[in-house]
Amino acid sequence: MTFEYAPAPESRAIVSIASSYGLFINGEFVDPTGGTAFKTVNPATEEVLAEISEANQSDVNAAVNSARRAYDRVWSVMSGRDRAKYLFRIARLLQERSREFAVLETLDNGKPIRESRDIDVPLAAAHFFYHAGWADKLDYAGLGPNPRSLGVAGQIIPWNFPLLMLAWKIAPALACGNTVVLKPAETTSLTALLFAEVCQQAELPPGVVNIITGAGDTGRMIVEHKGIDKIAFTGSTEVGKSIARALAGTRRKLTLELGGKAANIVFDDAPIDQAVEGIVDGIFFNQGHVCCAGSRLLLQESIAEETIDALKRRLQTLRLGDPLDKNTDIGAVNSREQLNKITELIKSGDDEGAQRWTAPCDIPDKGWWCAPTIFTNVTQAHRIAREEIFGPVLSVLTFRTPDEAVEKANNTPFGLSAGIWTEKGSRILWLAGQLRAGVIWANTFNRFDPASPFGGFKESGFGREGGIQGLTAYLRSATDGDDQAKGMS
Repeated sequence: MTFEYAPAPESRAIVSIASSYGLFINGEFVDPTGGTAFKTVNPATEEVLAEISEANQSDVNAAVNSARRAYDRVWSVMSGRDRAKYLFRIARLLQERSREFAVLETLDNGKPIRESRDIDVPLAAAHFFYHAGWADKLDYAGLGPNPRSLGVAGQIIPWNFPLLMLAWKIAPALACGNTVVLKPAETTSLTALLFAEVCQQAELPPGVVNIITGAGDTGRMIVEHKGIDKIAFTGSTEVGKSIARALAGTRRKLTLELGGKAANIVFDDAPIDQAVEGIVDGIFFNQGHVCCAGSRLLLQESIAEETIDALKRRLQTLRLGDPLDKNTDIGAVNSREQLNKITELIKSGDDEGAQRWTAPCDIPDKGWWCAPTIFTNVTQAHRIAREEIFGPVLSVLTFRTPDEAVEKANNTPFGLSAGIWTEKGSRILWLAGQLRAGVIWANTFNRFDPASPFGGFKESGFGREGGIQGLTAYLRSATDGDDQAKGMS
């Protein structure tokens, strides 16, 4: 039975979007010195939401200098207990303004409001709560007594989870005593700029958090700036490699969270209905704009046909449309550029002989959309099985034995995540030890917690975010400075 849902749109009235935004430097919004700007667009309607300032080298210098002053004079000398009070305050303000953040995130990004409301914003607040608890307990972070902060952290975040990625980056940096210069993605800057207002509301000391907007050139200026002590980047593997080359041979620390091509492995003893829900969450959550998306489905041969049929039935119930409608399951693709990339890879699947099935749904006249798509008869040689699509496209492969599943799952340059579906605990533990993936889910997918570290292997990057492991990316042991000084003498 298919249920009809009446429209249930979330009101935009709670959000006030300015016609233009400056840069957030030293606790204030300032105009860019170059005076240039670009437009940010609602991907569901192609409506221009606001003009965003583009930072140049002079603006980056000002932001880094502001962060350095705040680090030297205020933040690094403040007790962990007092730093925690600011993080707790930010977390509470995110909760108080959660509806405002959720609506703005959906307008600027295109993801369904129920995901912004129920996942992104609550998790962002949870990261600040969690790291506030660590701020006065860093002696127990595994680096020995009295670990030291690094200094100024340059942080560059992607467009798929704008607010959540901001929280992943800023919360641990502040908890450990660092100050921040953060650049959001050029297509999704609005929630970062609203977060700047939260910093003002929380009375965070000026310069502790600086948010500068711009495109790739602005990010490059942050990476190459001599006043930055640590770079944290989430984004494409190609850009991550260029950042690694730029920082090679320097003493600056680096963490990279890059692309993925995760295998979601379903064995013949798995509960099919439960696995289907996990498959849907794994690849169609956030329109597939997820670095750890389960974009390769590995099915044991004996259940492949049954599982694919069940999956197709489930996809026919998903609702694509207005992201502000609380009933929507599939929102808009974030940009025309990303839609073109997804479309090009879908065409490659057709050209290389894979069999495509697309969920029947009405595509709105305006905006950028892609219906949920499944490819079967896929081999490991297909581009759709090798390249990150970053869209609602699933490639289905089959296997006969656990060893074959491991071989196929690991046959990728990426190593960010994987999923295992089976009722046998021994099989889960054995398989988890064989898979080269940083995060492995068992009988679930895309579950996140601030206390759990997240990160990958191989071309998916290095370093971890979240948990005690994520703290070490923003700390050094008390003897590190002495060791460096000896090495330079």
